[in-house]
Amino acid sequence: MRSPHLTPTLPPLVHSLKLAGLALSVLPVWAWAQSPASATPTTTSVTAPVAAPTDLGQVEIRSNRNNDTEARRESSASKIVIGREEIEKQGDATLGEVLKRLPGVTVQGAPGRGGAIRMRGLGGGYTQILMDGQRVPPGFSIDSLTPEQVEKIEIMRAPTAETGARAIAGTINIILREGQKANPDDLRITRSHEHGEGSTVVNWVHNLKTEPLVGTFTLSGMDTYRPGESSTVTESTQSTDRFRENTSLGHRQAIHANARLQWRGEKGRSLTLTPFLMGANWDSQASARVTSLDSPFVSDSAQSQTRSRFSMGRLNGQWAQRLSADDRLELRFGLGESRYVYRMDQTGASGVLGSSGQPLLRNGFETQDFVDTSGSFNGKWTRALDNGHQIVTGFEIEQVQRDEKGNEASMDEGGNLNAKTLRWAAYTQDEFKINANWSAYAGLRYESLLTEGTVNDVLKRNESAVWTPLLHAVWRPDPKKRDQVRMSLTRSYKTPTLYNLVARYVPSLGENTWTQPDRTGNPDLKPELATGIDVAFERYLDQGGVLSANLFRRNITQLIRYTTSYNDATQRYVSSPTNLGDAYTQGLELEAKFRLNQWIADALPIDIRANTSFFHSRVKDVPGPNNRLDQQPGMTANLGADYRLRGLPLTLGGNLNWNPDYSTQRTEQQLSYQGVKRVADVYGLWRFSPATALRLNISNLVPREYVTASTFANGSFLETARTTDRNWRNVQLRLEMKI
Repeated sequence: MRSPHLTPTLPPLVHSLKLAGLALSVLPVWAWAQSPASATPTTTSVTAPVAAPTDLGQVEIRSNRNNDTEARRESSASKIVIGREEIEKQGDATLGEVLKRLPGVTVQGAPGRGGAIRMRGLGGGYTQILMDGQRVPPGFSIDSLTPEQVEKIEIMRAPTAETGARAIAGTINIILREGQKANPDDLRITRSHEHGEGSTVVNWVHNLKTEPLVGTFTLSGMDTYRPGESSTVTESTQSTDRFRENTSLGHRQAIHANARLQWRGEKGRSLTLTPFLMGANWDSQASARVTSLDSPFVSDSAQSQTRSRFSMGRLNGQWAQRLSADDRLELRFGLGESRYVYRMDQTGASGVLGSSGQPLLRNGFETQDFVDTSGSFNGKWTRALDNGHQIVTGFEIEQVQRDEKGNEASMDEGGNLNAKTLRWAAYTQDEFKINANWSAYAGLRYESLLTEGTVNDVLKRNESAVWTPLLHAVWRPDPKKRDQVRMSLTRSYKTPTLYNLVARYVPSLGENTWTQPDRTGNPDLKPELATGIDVAFERYLDQGGVLSANLFRRNITQLIRYTTSYNDATQRYVSSPTNLGDAYTQGLELEAKFRLNQWIADALPIDIRANTSFFHSRVKDVPGPNNRLDQQPGMTANLGADYRLRGLPLTLGGNLNWNPDYSTQRTEQQLSYQGVKRVADVYGLWRFSPATALRLNISNLVPREYVTASTFANGSFLETARTTDRNWRNVQLRLEMKI
C-alpha cells in the first residue's frame, strides 16, 4: 500500500542508503576473501626455523564487563553499569531494544514495535532520562538513538542529589561514545525486512587521531518503513456499537550526528564538547473503515495522511579544573533548539451517522508547529577531605521556552501556545567510608520549578518547590569477600510536564465518547511526592558476574492521572490530568549474570543473563480490585544466553522477554487492560576476521497479536473499546567492519 504521493524529502539519503544495501550484499564476499582462512598461500624457497613453544603459564583475559561490574560494586548508591561489550552483543537496531532486557525496565506498546521506556513498570514521568548526566531536551526520545552512539548506560534505582530527584522509579543515564586514538573506525550496514517492507540503516563511528584533541564522531542514517494494522470493537449502551479497521504504512528518513571532543591541559584542566544534531521526516498513509454493529448497519471510510518533521541541534560543554590537590571545579552548559512540524489530514468520510446521531468518521485536520529553545548552566565543586569524606556541592539553572501553533478544523479558533519553564536547584552531598565494613552517602537537594503559559490569550501559571533529603549506605559483612548489602532512604518527586499543565484543547476526530474524548491540560496540578526505601543484597562472583536481589517501596502523595469527565456546557467528553490522591508501589527485583561453567564443571561456557521483577501497587482513593498505578504489570522477566562455538568463529545468542497481561482500575468508572507480551530475539554472528563480521538478527521471532482495552461504567452506562494490534517478525542482516 505504498502511496505514490509519498515523495521522499531526503533524496540524497535515500540513494545513499540504497547503495549501502547493495554494498551489504557484496562486501561479505570481499570480507571472506580478505580473511586469513581464505587467503591464497604463497610459496618460498627458504623455510624459516620453527621456534619451540614457550609455556607462559596460566593467562587470564578479562573483558570490559569486569570494569563495569567493579564500577557498580564501588558505587555508594545503587547503580547498574552496562558497557560497550554488552550493548553491542545482541546487535540491536535501537537503544530501546537494549534497555528492554535490563532488570526492571519495560517498554510500552505492542511487542517488537518499540515505545516509551519505563523503570519498575511505572508510567511516563516517573523515570528520569539523562544524556551525559544532563536531562534530555524537550521532544527527544532516547529510543531514536542507535546503540552505536552510546558508550555505556547507567541505571540508578534510587535518586542522588547530584543526578536529581525527579526519579521516583529511577534514573537512566546515557553516556555517548568516547574516542580512542588507537581504535579503528567502525562501519555497520544493516538491511532489514518486516512484513514485506525493507529498511536500511548505516552507522559510522570515527575516532579522532589528532592532537591535542581526542574524541569520536558518530553518524547514523536510516531509511525505514513501518507497516501497521489494527482493529477496534466498541460496544456501548449509549452510542453506536462499531467495528473499526486501520491500516497504515509509515516511512521514516533520519540523520543523526554527534561527537565528543576533549582537550586536556596542564594542572587537571579539560574541556569537553558534545554537539548533537538530528533531523527526521515521517510520512504515513493510512485508511480507516468504521462499520456500525447496530441496525441499520451502516459504514464509512476515510483516508489520512500524516507528515511530520523534527530537527534538533544541541551543544553541551564541560570545563573541569583542579584547584588544588583536594579540590576540583566543574562547569557545564547546554544550549539547544528543536523544531517540530506536524499535519494530519483525514478525508473521504461521507458523514454517515451512527445511532447516537454523531458521524462515524469526520473529515478534518490537525496541525502542530512548535519551537523549543533550552539553555542550562550547572556548577559543581568537589572536595576530598583527609578523613575519607568527599563533599560535592552544586547548583543548576535551566530554562525551556516553547512557541506552539495549532489548529483543529472543529474549533473556531486556533490552539496557540506560548509557554516557558524555569528550573533552578542547589544541592550538597557527602560520600564517605566509615570503616572497612561500612560506607555511606548523605545528600540534600532543593529544586524550584516555575511554568507559565498563554493558551489562546489566557495566562496559566504553576509554581512548585521540593526539598529532597537522600541517604544511602553499603555494608560489607566481610571486607575480604565480595558480598554486600545496600540500603537507601530517599525522597523523590514527579513534576507535571508542560503538556500536562498547558496543553492545547484537542478534539476527537471520531465520535466523542467516554473512550474517545477530547484532550486538554490542567494548570492547577501539584507535583507528586514519594518517600522511598530500597534494600539490596549483591554477590559479585570471583570469575565475573553478579547475583542480586533488591526490595523497594515508594509511598506517593498527590498522584497525577488522566481522567475523563462530561462537560455540560460544551456537551463534550474531555480527558485531562488531575491530582487523584495517595498511592504506593513496592516490588522485588532479582538478577543473575554468570557463565554456566562457573556452576556446572563440565558445562559449556555459555553466558547467562536472567532477571525477574515483581511489582505491586495501589491507588488508595480508587476502589479495587486492580487499582494499581498506570501501566505497571504484575511482573516482568528476561532470560538470555550467548555462546561462542568451539572451532568456529560463530557466536549464537538470544533473549526472551515476557510481561503478563493485567487490568488497571484508573478511576471508579474507568478500567483499562494491557495484553500479554512475549518477545523472542535471536542472533548469529560470524566473524570472518578480527576486523569483519556478518550478523543475522531475528527480532520478535514468534509474533503475536497485542490486545488493549478501555472500559467506562457508571452503573447506568457502559462502553468498552477493545483494540487488537498486529506485529511482525523483523529480520536484519548486518555487516560490521573496522576500517
